[in-house]
Amino acid sequence: MDIAEVARRSGIPASTLRFYEEKGLIRSTGRRGLRRVFDAGVLQRLGLIRLGYAAGFSLDEIARMFAPDGQPRIDRQMLAAKAVELDGRIGELTAMRDGLRHAVACKAPTYMECPTFRRLLRAASAPSRNARSRARLGRKRSGTRRTA
Repeated sequence: MDIAEVARRSGIPASTLRFYEEKGLIRSTGRRGLRRVFDAGVLQRLGLIRLGYAAGFSLDEIARMFAPDGQPRIDRQMLAAKAVELDGRIGELTAMRDGLRHAVACKAPTYMECPTFRRLLRAASAPSRNARSRARLGRKRSGTRRTA
């Protein structure tokens, strides 16, 4: 199928497809006139690229997930490390959401007088802390902690 059809079926602009080809993420099989032509397997590969990117992998990391023949070759340790990273980010975002909800309902006269909001503010201001520490600080008020 030509690049216009791949763009239509994948929802990815042709300019991005050309960029992916330049980066070695996808490969055209030839040309039909001036248009690049791809085999049908490119749609699955684009799905994997999109999934990897949504999970937070860089394009260079995603490129390493494919063997030279274009078949997926995904390192499970890399996936496990990304899952741990996402757990930290989820914890951080959950703490932020909970803090914002608390701030809305808080009976303190101002946000700066709310102990929970002040804890969130300190956690957000601490560049030396890792994501898990920041998430724990934000959740301290409720006593909830992740077990895994």
